[in-house]
Amino acid sequence: MKYYIVAGEASGDLHGSNLMKALYKQDEKADIRFWGGDLMQSVGGTLVKHYKERQFMGFAEVIINLRKILGLIKFCKTDIASFKPDVIVFIDNSGFNLRIAKWAKQQGFKTHYYISPQVWASRVKRVEKIKRDVDAMYCILPFEKEFYEKYSYKVNFVGHPLIDGITDRPHVNENEFRKSNNLSSKPIIALLPGSRKQEITKMLGVMLSLVNDFEDYQFVIAGAPSQDYEFYKQFIKQDNVSFISNKTYDLLSISNAALVTSGTATLETALYKVPQVVCYKANPISYHIAKQIITLKYISLVNLIMDREVVTELIQGDLNKEQLTKELKAILNFEKREQLYLDYYELEQKLGGKGASDKAAKLIYEAIS
Repeated sequence: MKYYIVAGEASGDLHGSNLMKALYKQDEKADIRFWGGDLMQSVGGTLVKHYKERQFMGFAEVIINLRKILGLIKFCKTDIASFKPDVIVFIDNSGFNLRIAKWAKQQGFKTHYYISPQVWASRVKRVEKIKRDVDAMYCILPFEKEFYEKYSYKVNFVGHPLIDGITDRPHVNENEFRKSNNLSSKPIIALLPGSRKQEITKMLGVMLSLVNDFEDYQFVIAGAPSQDYEFYKQFIKQDNVSFISNKTYDLLSISNAALVTSGTATLETALYKVPQVVCYKANPISYHIAKQIITLKYISLVNLIMDREVVTELIQGDLNKEQLTKELKAILNFEKREQLYLDYYELEQKLGGKGASDKAAKLIYEAIS
């Protein structure tokens, strides 16, 4: 069978790579063509476009890069028409993917979606478009199935793929990891400023402003695979700061606490049982527009899944040195940490068991066989 997969960003590349592995187990002769990243490319298939070519964050950035985005959409449609896949699998990245899905459905292609667009966060009207344009939806968050059922749209809850990615990883030898990355014996505070340049620019400076107030700890930046060290270097002014690229899971496994940009990373940090403060700061125009649309109580996946505040969220003006210092001190306190561990355990139970990628691949293959 021929599969066309469209993923965006580092998280989409991760989930896409695991889905591809599962598809190859279901269909040994699978011919996979995809938009993704290095992880998907390492599995096999043919890479069409790397996600680095289309990383745009927020409304303002999308408007500025609109001509480029429209060109990529046109190219994607042409490439799909030429490849003639048996199924198109979209992974998250709704702004781009739902436009392709509408066209693909009109052309008679089978359209499947792995990792639902976050329509429950804002644009509820998009549900009708999804019902019209997406043949099958595979959800990874427990509350999404109930959400879609309210709109008479049957979806599949397959569990969260991060469970697989984290539980299947080999144990990290802490001493060897510290030695190989030139880390001292001080406890580690991990900094996860995001994967896109816009995010890193807004987050990393304020995160690093705390360094001199926590001399008993060492701060380690988790570098995203999509960015080079040269980009991060401009923000690092202190001595007690290290940089490790593309080893976020290994770093989290030995960290005492973390400052994390809102997104998938908040959930990854929670699954590694690392106390965290969630950070978010967007372009002021983008944030103002988003505030008019989004009605959620929380921005972090941890709090959304638990439906209560488990981790502190510092948003826009609240993300400053004073507030961040206060909240970091709080999660280094024993009592706060103990409660977080209990909440993280409950969170993991809600996410379901292992095998999300395998379940999704099996359903996709069965639907086209």
